[in-house]
Amino acid sequence: MTDLQIRNLRPDEIALAVDWAAAEGWNPGLADAACFAVPDAQGFFVGEIDGEPVATVSCVNYDHRFAFLGFYIVRERFRGAGHGLRIWNEAIAHADGRVIGLDGVVAQQDNYKRSGFQLAYANIRYGGVAAAPPRPPAEVVPLDKVPFAIVEADDATVFPAPRSGFLRAWIDASGHIGHALLRDGRLAAWGVIRPCRTGYKIGPLVADDRAAAETVMQALLVSTRGGDIFLDVPGVNREAIALAESFGLMPVFETARMYTGPIPPLRIDRVFGVTSFELG
Repeated sequence: MTDLQIRNLRPDEIALAVDWAAAEGWNPGLADAACFAVPDAQGFFVGEIDGEPVATVSCVNYDHRFAFLGFYIVRERFRGAGHGLRIWNEAIAHADGRVIGLDGVVAQQDNYKRSGFQLAYANIRYGGVAAAPPRPPAEVVPLDKVPFAIVEADDATVFPAPRSGFLRAWIDASGHIGHALLRDGRLAAWGVIRPCRTGYKIGPLVADDRAAAETVMQALLVSTRGGDIFLDVPGVNREAIALAESFGLMPVFETARMYTGPIPPLRIDRVFGVTSFELG
């Protein structure tokens, strides 16, 4: 078999990885590809044989300390030939010693451990049809009315690295709708909902407590026209699980959040919805 050639995906080619993810049942958002290109345009890789794409992976460097790995896919008829390991090693090399995070398939945990990853906790995708309230709660405001610096500072409590460019792109992307809850003039909760190949996903959803998260989630649901809603929650956040269940959502998928080393202390108790399994 002709040797595998690995190269960077151009920003306009990242849609290939997103389409493959959709074929694997990961249900990406409709505007994900453009947002994912923002933090590290050199962090997406494709392996080709005679010009035919056979494998993808991403390893996005957020800063000099932290990277996140995703889109690790080998097309089925090319599996078992070592192509996955080769492109995986390319992604790990791109991280250049940074601590790497990933949301991996639970069944592959042992393989990831052999590459130096250790389990932090499970992330659980909840899905189902959630009834939208007739009108948004009065105390909720559009997210773009909150100074970005305040949102950015709040995001720093729940994510291991600065991600200003990505966060701006995520909030402003076509079809993405964000809302925030203010209490006594300070940000108590905020979140974004986006259209996906199937239904909508809410993420991130960050809140001081379940009541604040519920208020923002209600406002986000007003923007939907029915259909399936998905919310990815850390399995260690019992209040987030209770929130998902209170909206009638059920577990449909689970990942293993893993890291290759220590990360800054994070307020996982404030994470009621993970931004994405592909970029963290």
